[in-house]
Amino acid sequence: MNILRVARATTTLKLTQATRSAPASYFLPISLRVPINSLPCSWFSTSRQKGPDDRSLLIAVCGGALILSGLAYATYWIEPVLEASVAPKGFLGLQPLPEDTAVIFVLGGPGSGKGTQCSKIVKDYGFVHLSAGDLLREERKRPNSPVGELINTYIKEGQIVPMEITIALLHKAMKNSRSKRFLIDGFPRALDQGLKFEREVCKSKYVLYFECPEEEMLKRLLKRGETSGRVDDNIESIRKRFVTFKETSMPVIDYYAKQGIVGQISCKKPVDEVYKDVRLHIAKALK
Repeated sequence: MNILRVARATTTLKLTQATRSAPASYFLPISLRVPINSLPCSWFSTSRQKGPDDRSLLIAVCGGALILSGLAYATYWIEPVLEASVAPKGFLGLQPLPEDTAVIFVLGGPGSGKGTQCSKIVKDYGFVHLSAGDLLREERKRPNSPVGELINTYIKEGQIVPMEITIALLHKAMKNSRSKRFLIDGFPRALDQGLKFEREVCKSKYVLYFECPEEEMLKRLLKRGETSGRVDDNIESIRKRFVTFKETSMPVIDYYAKQGIVGQISCKKPVDEVYKDVRLHIAKALK
């Protein structure tokens, strides 16, 4: 529903606009804040009675707001995933976490064994493990989620869910955990996600990159698909996920490698042997 709110200094118009990345059937609400003194005062007469003309009034205000777009600024607002519709600190308006928060990004192709290794790290080092994929799947299943169907569509197609949703879910989970050590598994899946996360949430201390041949990952995922019930554990989705990882996630690894904070680990060895290498990199990350 479009809502018109009149306040002393500003009026907030909640409109809907299709995003480029979203399916045609899904719309994200957008908030526009416009100085009220830039609009004709007659539009806001308190003596008007409610009636059929209210729709014309709303259309006029919306049109005026768009014409005066030079005075307006917009922020995406996904309720209740995002915590604020308008924020002076940045695009998402999330409250940054304390500077001593330790975040390790955990990257690797689908089926590379990230989750298995993360469970071992949690047990030995007291990190909180947050899987971006798990958070998205939980949100997709949440009753009345405003983004559930959108998430489902992206996951089935093997595409990257819009970062506004993923970062907001991660931020919320991090705040609720009250921890200062986090393994963020399967994120960032594109460079712009990592940069936005670091600007608005906190910096990453290290990146664990689990390298695994596609043939091995395919074999693992098909085996998992026999019992997982996941919509993306099928041969078509898996192939798409491999392509997406190469095209979008490898630039992330290259970017952080140039900063000297990437630990590359081969997954072709047995699980316990892989974990020995992981422990060396965790020690380096926590120095």
